[in-house]
Amino acid sequence: MSIQNTENTSTETPAPEDSAHEDSISENSQMWTARLRNMWQRNLPIDKLLPDTQPAYVSSWIYVFGVLTIAAFVDILISGLILAFAGPAWYHTSSLGLFVNSLHFWGVQLFFVFMVVHLWGKFWMAAWRGRRTATWITGMVAFLASIGTAFTGYLIQTNFDAQWIAFEAKDGFNAVGIGAFFTPTNIGQIMLIHVALLPLVLGAITVMHVLLVRKHGVVPPMDALPEIEA
Repeated sequence: MSIQNTENTSTETPAPEDSAHEDSISENSQMWTARLRNMWQRNLPIDKLLPDTQPAYVSSWIYVFGVLTIAAFVDILISGLILAFAGPAWYHTSSLGLFVNSLHFWGVQLFFVFMVVHLWGKFWMAAWRGRRTATWITGMVAFLASIGTAFTGYLIQTNFDAQWIAFEAKDGFNAVGIGAFFTPTNIGQIMLIHVALLPLVLGAITVMHVLLVRKHGVVPPMDALPEIEA
């Protein structure tokens, strides 16, 4: 008896399940989630979002103040949440409340000091170079939003300073015709704007600013080499 070895030269045809899966992937690529994911990966890949290294010039002290501003902002958010939940009676009479209130107050002072130094440093470095205009604009908008947040914070101190500032501001707002929409003497309205609205706005602008920094990179010094700046 002879045994013959025959080779199977027939090609496998794809199973119906595989074809359906490929059609499903092609269809899903047109969905808004896929478009959003692809756009994110094109504009901000993971190696830019979380880089392992930084250029040598980042070791200069002028680049520290952006991070210090964010650190002060985190302190303001945490202490502000504690103050908002505890209420004025607690942070005016309790020793712990006075301490948390001081943390919030001095966090605001450091926040503005760090932010002003950061802005001036980037201004003299022409930080809008290299298609970084949006980064510069979001930083300026964050500064303006911080002024409004600090102003409403002074109004809800519930002390003589807050009362004096509120009534002086009320006269000013009435003079320019917006007193009917924004009333500094309404403690409930000011509390809502200061605690719920402006921190969310400022936080969103800050996140956008940081993402733009990660996308375009840290602005190099004026005398940096062209290949480094690119």
